[in-house]
Amino acid sequence: MTNKIIILFLLLHVIFINLSHSQYNIDKNNFADTSLLFQNQVAIPIQLKFSIKNIKKNTNDSTYIESTVFYKNETKLWDSIKTDLRARGNYRRKNCYYVPLKLKLKKTLTKGTLFEGNNKLKIVLPCLIERYNNDYVVKEYMAYKLYEIISPYHFKTRLANIEFLEEKGKRIKKHELKGIIIEDIDKVAERYGGNEYDKVIHPMKLDTITAIRNSIFQYLIGNTDFSLKFQHNEKLLFIHNKFIVIPYDFDMSGLVNTSYATISGTQNLPVKITEVTQRAYKGYKRNELLLQKVREEFISNKDQIFNTVNNLKEFFNDSNQFYKAKNFITGFYEIIENDKKFKKNFIVRVRTK
Repeated sequence: MTNKIIILFLLLHVIFINLSHSQYNIDKNNFADTSLLFQNQVAIPIQLKFSIKNIKKNTNDSTYIESTVFYKNETKLWDSIKTDLRARGNYRRKNCYYVPLKLKLKKTLTKGTLFEGNNKLKIVLPCLIERYNNDYVVKEYMAYKLYEIISPYHFKTRLANIEFLEEKGKRIKKHELKGIIIEDIDKVAERYGGNEYDKVIHPMKLDTITAIRNSIFQYLIGNTDFSLKFQHNEKLLFIHNKFIVIPYDFDMSGLVNTSYATISGTQNLPVKITEVTQRAYKGYKRNELLLQKVREEFISNKDQIFNTVNNLKEFFNDSNQFYKAKNFITGFYEIIENDKKFKKNFIVRVRTK
């Protein structure tokens, strides 16, 4: 029996399994987003003004500074909204020039504005002042948009063109940055009718299909900087009696390949890597029929994946960074579409602990 016939048999069997397990049948169109901010995917112009020194020193998980976000609304006119800001991310707070931000908005102030329905938001900024800092952000944004194709459970994001006016004593230093606006996990939970779950659970208790999708996606972007068990760069939702994992923060991935990226999270893996551009599958051992099913999902979504990648080309300052990202994803498909390579890199390398 040839490999193709075997795979066909497996897929037919998986279909039967899925008909018997309706929790795996997910219609992405059931989860339409109602937030105006994320309905439009045109890069939104934003202006921020604050002291990096002040926000690093004087904010924490519960302490914010008062600020104002200026933005262009849907009529292309400048508008503003008061917000509270804080720095987030332990690594970037210590190692980056810029810091990622957490915004807290009053519901009464957001009503009737572009931000209505979003009382909390995250903004990802570049890490360092360097040549490709904005292109790194675009590549990380690319990862978020690719996961939207892969899984119905994801963060809504929007690219931003940010004019950052850095307060340095009596001087103002102007920075032109790319940023990613990310909805809060509470908003995600609300959209899917679930709740955030912040306790540690074993990865094998996660919903099987979404866990496999997540693990193959992390392999696609070449990311090992996550932990399903300890919820490192993963959020967990409890939806309709299922534990659903949602990934975020992809700047350490091979796809983004930042200048500061380092290898992490490779314990207990059957393959060792020395560079972030090398891939290692971190998925746990599951029903091979379901692994093959998700494999076929990635293959069937190939055109949409590359359409999404190509549509982001215009946002890159350096075209070489775009082509490096596209070639990296091409390398993934050279593996997943090949039976022998898929077996070598996935089936025989699943985790058991």
